[in-house]
Amino acid sequence: MSRGRLVKGKVLITNRSARRDYHVLETLEAGLELKGAEVKSLRQGKGSLAASYAVVADGEVWIRDMHITPYDHGSIFNPPEKRPRRLLLHKREIRRLIGQTAIKGHTLIPLSVYLSRGLVKLELAVAQGKKLYDKREVLKKREARREMARAAEARRRG
Repeated sequence: MSRGRLVKGKVLITNRSARRDYHVLETLEAGLELKGAEVKSLRQGKGSLAASYAVVADGEVWIRDMHITPYDHGSIFNPPEKRPRRLLLHKREIRRLIGQTAIKGHTLIPLSVYLSRGLVKLELAVAQGKKLYDKREVLKKREARREMARAAEARRRG
């Protein structure tokens, strides 16, 4: 497990609200078990991580509520859009995740889906939900940085 950003290939879909709504504590890379034309659909960017989350059940990690639109040129055998999908991790990583999620307030959320050497990977994060005042604090800091940048630019102009 790493604490920083993972080295990625082409990013297919991202969870834009994840870093806004959660404090990301740790990230790790997991393989994604997909069926049929789901990979082709993801390569077209037709997927969403908006309300998805991961759970550890029976020694396996599953991602729930991940939406992958059926492939346009697929057959009648296209899998359901929001089926649970298994994440491919080593046993020691799964045991560590079990310990991490046992801590109150910690959860597993997907940050992005990307291609790495032709394989579909998922960036999974151990995260803790932000409170409303945490979100307000981030907005205040961002606004203060903008004000300082504006003042510095005005001073440079003369």
